[in-house]
Amino acid sequence: MKKPPTLQAELLQNVPFRTRAQEASLGILRTASLIRRELAGAVEPAGITPAQYNVLRILRGAGAAGLPTLAVRDRLLEAAPGITRLVGKLERAGHIRRARATPDRRQVFCYITPRGLALLKRLDQRISEVDEFGGIGLSERDQRTLISLLDRLRASMRAAQEGR
Repeated sequence: MKKPPTLQAELLQNVPFRTRAQEASLGILRTASLIRRELAGAVEPAGITPAQYNVLRILRGAGAAGLPTLAVRDRLLEAAPGITRLVGKLERAGHIRRARATPDRRQVFCYITPRGLALLKRLDQRISEVDEFGGIGLSERDQRTLISLLDRLRASMRAAQEGR
């Protein structure tokens, strides 16, 4: 197999990266961007954004019990500062419903609707293809190694953030 182009070559960058850590960080961002574009191409024809898809995916996983809005926010793959606006759009489209909790009326629970479930069902096959795109060109062993490295990296990042 032909050696893939380096990130430096892909970005048409003449100056070397300052450090390997910089090259790794930028490589992760560039790869995530490619996956994000593929996901957007899969969900946007259905009238939703990748962030809205993520909310629906989380609520489908929560089942009939639903989740508090802030718990949905905490489970998002990418931070969404406007979670209330995000779930509001999904509610107006009929994909989710919200209800105040009892006895704590300040807490709002989100539930996926049959319409939201039907939308996800229509998208499942295409999303499976996007999932495979994220590991394209890597063997099963390489994918396990990548997953392990990313897990370690995120754990180290969280520890560094907590230590500040």
